[in-house]
Amino acid sequence: MHSSDLKSFCCQKMSEALNRQCSQHPDPFDCPDSLIHYSPEFDEYGLVIHDGGSSVQVINYCPWCGAKLPASKRDQWFRTLEALGYDSPSNQEIPNEFLTGEWYAKK
Repeated sequence: MHSSDLKSFCCQKMSEALNRQCSQHPDPFDCPDSLIHYSPEFDEYGLVIHDGGSSVQVINYCPWCGAKLPASKRDQWFRTLEALGYDSPSNQEIPNEFLTGEWYAKK
């Protein structure tokens, strides 16, 4: 399942961009036509940087309709995990809820 399947987006174009599936590039970071990435664990949107990695430039507004996008929860994610005793969550096995938006949806 695509990470964005369970979320509604600000407009049809954003939804199409995030739900786009390429038959030649299963990883959207490998597809030159992939423009936008949504990170559910951070509730963060970004423009894909096609540099051979998985870099994105975080955006605050939809490039198609101009809607304000939610503020990134990246810093909150790290603070919450640190409070739970995870000092290096990127390198540790963390609770599954922190791999999705479930951790902040509970609040």
